[in-house]
Parts: sequence; C-alpha cells; structure tokens
Amino acid sequence: MQQPLKLSDCELDALYAAARPIAPHLRDEFLQAVAVALAGQREIGPGVVFRVLRDTQRRFFDPPVDTTSTIRHGGYGL
Repeated sequence: MQQPLKLSDCELDALYAAARPIAPHLRDEFLQAVAVALAGQREIGPGVVFRVLRDTQRRFFDPPVDTTSTIRHGGYGL
C-alpha cells in the first residue's frame, strides 16, 4: 500500500485551485495523475508541487472556445 501524500495547507490550496478549471468528469483522473507524479518525487515541497500541478494541468485543461468575440480589421475597432 502506498504512503499517503503529506501536503501543506498552501500546497493543498494550490491543488484545489489547479483542479478547479478541469472539466468535472476529468477531475478524478487529474488528481490521480498528480498523486502518481508526486509519489515519484524524492522530496515534495512547494516548487515540486507547483511544477507537477502545472505540467499535469496542461495535460487535462481544455480551454473553452470564445465564440462571442469578433475580429475587427483596420485597428481601433474601425
């Protein structure tokens, strides 16, 4: 059985913030991927947690498409 990860309150806050923009149906998979990546680290600290969250979020985040903006030609909205 794997040892539980020990994260500080700040690191947990960062984890929750990183999970927020992930589509709800992918959050469990995202959290599991973060746990696997952190478990593979020799030491866990704020820098390692940040890098793992950044890299993992890039794999799971699918930004929404903005269909409301219009492209204006000619500069200054003219």
